[in-house]
Amino acid sequence: MTEPDRIPDVVTDEAGERLAPAVSIGPGAPVLAFDVGGTDVKSALFDASGTAVGLRRTSTPVGGDDPVGSLISRLAELVAELREQHPEIVPEGVGLVVPGIVDSENGVGVFSSNLGWCNAPIRDLMRTELGLPVAFDHDVRSASWAERVLGGARDYANAVVLVIGTGIAGALLVGGQPYTAGGYAGEIGHSPIGEWPCPCGARGCLEARASAGAISRRYTEATGTAVDGAKEVIARASAGDEIAARIWDEALDALAMSIAQLTAVMAPDAVVIGGGLSRAGGALFDELRRRLVDRLSFHRIPALVPAELSGNAGILGAALRAREAVA
Repeated sequence: MTEPDRIPDVVTDEAGERLAPAVSIGPGAPVLAFDVGGTDVKSALFDASGTAVGLRRTSTPVGGDDPVGSLISRLAELVAELREQHPEIVPEGVGLVVPGIVDSENGVGVFSSNLGWCNAPIRDLMRTELGLPVAFDHDVRSASWAERVLGGARDYANAVVLVIGTGIAGALLVGGQPYTAGGYAGEIGHSPIGEWPCPCGARGCLEARASAGAISRRYTEATGTAVDGAKEVIARASAGDEIAARIWDEALDALAMSIAQLTAVMAPDAVVIGGGLSRAGGALFDELRRRLVDRLSFHRIPALVPAELSGNAGILGAALRAREAVA
């Protein structure tokens, strides 16, 4: 592939964050890894030492009559670029993680409203395209596995991983392993805790009140003032803006309610929180701890732990799963 044809990089994500270097996954088979999101694809080649080579972010192909075919074609182009640039590394397997409802056991993308597929045999299509073993999984479940092996959940066999960004995604770790229920487990962002409408069609979904996207959107709707994301709303709340303070307080209450429900039902050792909102620091974690203690009684309060792998958790999880596929 000639340089003029090279797929252009996306410099920052929706939150304006640049892609940071990835930690090593340790020695093992060289693998390709892909973390597909609604707006961008993270891709890398992991060498035998576990170092990510050529880690980059490119736009996700969306729309068209064959969204799955377009995605597979884009991933094949990225593979060609990586192998051309690093011919000394010969991958033995592929890890591919995607959003939506994912049946990892059967390799099927059950449903993705953003990317437009339904019951798509993505693992088999990718395996046929590349001629390599393919591990296929949900993006946040994969990220939670990376946090379990390499990051904030390493000390907790039973944990909830929450990624709070434009939406809220979740994953459950039970006995040190992901609990999937055929791809339907972990939809914490769409757990009902109120009566407000959600774009998914349900009522009272957590992410419609407490995601970073919802916080900034609700402030703009209430004031007519556009803001630079949830971080600006939180800053305005700290500075005495009553509307910002109300919206942030309601978001914290919604998160505390959802975590309290998880605590009562699952009794996790920890809730590991990542995504853009996790960078709010004490404004998030200290307040959630206080509200959990106020709301619960005899329950074991889980540790509230920041995720450690930032935006790379998904692709690191994909690489770990790829090694399992070739073991």
